[in-house]
Amino acid sequence: MKQTSSPTRVLITGGGSGLGKALAYRWADAGAKVCIADINTERGEATMTELKNSAADVLFCQCDITQQSHVEALRDTLMQEWGGVDVVVNNAGVATGGSIADEPMPQWQWVFEINLFGMVRMTQVFAPIFQQQGRGYFLNVASQAGLTPMPLMGSYCAVKSAVVSFSESMRLELVDDNIGVSVLCPAFFRTNLHESMRSDNPVMHGVVNKLLERGTLTAEQVAEMAFQGVQKGEFMIQTHKEGRRATRLRRWLPQSWYLRMMEKQTSKFREKGGRTKSVKKAVK
Repeated sequence: MKQTSSPTRVLITGGGSGLGKALAYRWADAGAKVCIADINTERGEATMTELKNSAADVLFCQCDITQQSHVEALRDTLMQEWGGVDVVVNNAGVATGGSIADEPMPQWQWVFEINLFGMVRMTQVFAPIFQQQGRGYFLNVASQAGLTPMPLMGSYCAVKSAVVSFSESMRLELVDDNIGVSVLCPAFFRTNLHESMRSDNPVMHGVVNKLLERGTLTAEQVAEMAFQGVQKGEFMIQTHKEGRRATRLRRWLPQSWYLRMMEKQTSKFREKGGRTKSVKKAVK
């Protein structure tokens, strides 16, 4: 499904900061009405105020996407205020890291509850509105980590892989209802993702911070690529050249060659993460 014109009503989860905020600004610049849905009331209201000062038509709804009642209340508010919605951007998400031994089950459950099940809730609640309208569009935010997994990020890579797969299922299932789906898969870029980072491995926090700081793109640049990808109706939106190259190598190389290559390229990363045991012993 090609998005032939800029939508007029856009809902963005996690729109109070980071990539969500950049996406809100981009769609507002295109003349869209924007709803910022965020669990953080302070940030959400601050972004709403900034956009209103720029003459944008924007509203804020406090929403925890892990709560069914919150998602349904969000739907009811938009139906009352707008009478519908054209695009739902499933952007809200958190980060995790650590080795298989480090990551406790509650951390796995936490990241899946927000990054995947929250997206499923949003989709189940808003897809019927799209079906009634006869049109609509979902933009799901995944990650390059969902296409080319890394060691010491098992839960994060797994949940983002699930987002990619879920998005493809959505695309195939909803196409007959004139509902489009895109999945955004950026590599590391300069944003505040580190603030939500959970890991029992102290090394991972520093590693992730450095990767974000060294990102070659800004949140605004990623938002621009996402916006343009939706206008073109692209399914897979990859923002980084190195990410696209890594994906092609994974597809084209024999699996054994690819894994050997990745073992070499991630050796230093694994070595840093392996310091966890020594750190724990020192603490004891």
